Amino acid sequence: RHRHKEKWAATAPRIPSTRLALHHFDTSYSLHLGALWPSVRAGLLCEQKYGALLNNFAAADHVPQELELLNATDFISEASQKLQQWQQEMMTQAEMSPSLCASISSKIKCYTFPRGDITRFRPARPDSLGLLDYYLMDAASLLPVLALNVQPDDFVLDLCAAPGGKTLTLLQTGFCGHLAANDVSVSRTKRLYQVLHSYVPKEVRDTVSVTSYDGRDWDQVKGGTFHKVLVDVPCTTDRHSAMEEDNNIFHKRRTKERQMLPMLQLQLLMAGILAAKPGGVVVYSTCSLSPLQNECVVERALDIAETEFNISIHVEDLSHFRTLFQDTFSFFSACRLGELVLPHLTANFGPMYFCKLCRM
Repeated sequence: RHRHKEKWAATAPRIPSTRLALHHFDTSYSLHLGALWPSVRAGLLCEQKYGALLNNFAAADHVPQELELLNATDFISEASQKLQQWQQEMMTQAEMSPSLCASISSKIKCYTFPRGDITRFRPARPDSLGLLDYYLMDAASLLPVLALNVQPDDFVLDLCAAPGGKTLTLLQTGFCGHLAANDVSVSRTKRLYQVLHSYVPKEVRDTVSVTSYDGRDWDQVKGGTFHKVLVDVPCTTDRHSAMEEDNNIFHKRRTKERQMLPMLQLQLLMAGILAAKPGGVVVYSTCSLSPLQNECVVERALDIAETEFNISIHVEDLSHFRTLFQDTFSFFSACRLGELVLPHLTANFGPMYFCKLCRM
């Protein structure tokens, strides 16, 4: 007797993009990461941890001491010491694994707070010339640059350079003979210019060429000319997608764009491979946990390089990074290719996937 007619909304209620993203992650990452997923999920949904990349161009000699008083440490110099120790121990044995002959750029200095310490860094301050003393970034973003291992006078290409944290890190090595920083987005390139102006003196900025080409066409601009190429591709930016509605790739209107990401990533990686000289190095990176955007893209690129371009590529084993940086980051131990930093409540960096390819 008291039946009432259901009312239907004229438009379906809008599901927040962050919820769509989490639903997608729950479905795919619980399979990929298994028992690790609940802890990674908690990390993604909590405040991200930052590192302070010291600006070698600023007059800021007091900054290391100030940060050390707060109990922050330079995680790169700690890893570097560990590596030297290993190398000395290995010297006594006849055989030394090639990966341990690697060096870690001691010029790059990045301070982080210990595991479990969620202290925040103060905002960066300008020196007497107006250059800022450090750049706050996800410390895991330094790992692809460290893997690139820039050497003196290398010609370096950062194919998807904006907003500029990795470009700035590359310049901190002091080794780039020339740095080409490219990003297809003109608005993001403006952000890159701002970073360079705030951190880098004019004479060093003049060694950087900033362009806004479509990275997929880079080999038509300058093929086979770079010693080192960083391909830090657009991805599902998992942490941002789980937390922020603004500019979220899981928005209903961006479904097609999201589905096309692995194809775009593959095209960018191929352009990066073709931009490298024979004997050159390409590092591919994303800030996603997705194997479809990580290992699968690399495997497909290796296949295409071989079959369509007759380019043979060696994937370098970076498992020593896991041991060197285990005090700072949580790594996923089951990557088929490359390395993956997992967010974790006590070390809430990442996600960051990176894989090192050597063009033979």
